[in-house]
Amino acid sequence: MRLALMIEGQEGVSWEDWLALARACEEHGVEALFRSDHYLSPTDPSRAALDAWAVLPALAAQTSRLELGTLVSPVTFRAAAVLANVSATTNEIAAGRVSLGMGTGWMDAEHEAFGFPFPEMKIRLGWLEEQIEAVRRFWGDRPHPQLIVGGSALSGTLRPAAKWADEYNTIFATPEECAQRRERLVEACEREGRAPIPLSLMTACAIGRTPEEARERIRRRIERAGQQVDPDEYRDQRGAASVLGTLDEAAEQLRAYEAAGVERVMLQHLDHRDLELVALIGRELAPAVA
Repeated sequence: MRLALMIEGQEGVSWEDWLALARACEEHGVEALFRSDHYLSPTDPSRAALDAWAVLPALAAQTSRLELGTLVSPVTFRAAAVLANVSATTNEIAAGRVSLGMGTGWMDAEHEAFGFPFPEMKIRLGWLEEQIEAVRRFWGDRPHPQLIVGGSALSGTLRPAAKWADEYNTIFATPEECAQRRERLVEACEREGRAPIPLSLMTACAIGRTPEEARERIRRRIERAGQQVDPDEYRDQRGAASVLGTLDEAAEQLRAYEAAGVERVMLQHLDHRDLELVALIGRELAPAVA
């Protein structure tokens, strides 16, 4: 089981924060740092949102081992030719350490605020398939990133992923749901005459060495998300599709995902200035599930 860190970049993550996160990942052995690609926080619109494809090449130049990528860049405001070129450029700066995640886009308020088109899902799925193919075409024989397609394992995202992607990513799913999605992914790849591509999962993470430390991290996660719920209640509601609790509990949850066919998990860390959690993931959790 491989682990990566996932940061919601639209939630007030400054350049200094990004540098600290990337350096902590490299120092503590976290193999990959992914970020969202949004211009607006759904939690607090006053929070700054540095552009994903401006931050990633800068981080590429500041790191030497860390995989960097988006989960995911929306086809609604990332034109295929521009996205292909900026991602390949970033990949060159990083000497091959970049992954490009692509998806349909979902935050209607963001699109309205910035004047991006936001048609119905059927149209966005059509755009996704067209633009994934176009990005592959624009890359040509040039060294390029790994391509990740995001979705819920329905045909609109599975079909283009099975044709062109290197990895399929789903979000906030239980191990049982992941097993079902993995089965559909395998079938889609078989229809395209390809070996199955890896399935990954992006999900919530708040863990600690003790129950008290874990509960405090869950509390801070809730606070950052702008929610008002007791940490124990939150864990009861979200725990089946998250990585929450002590190190031992987190390792058990991750092993259940591995048994369901998930090959890596992107751990969503909302309290992004808590670098101790990065160390905990890299030094203790990752070795426990390797």
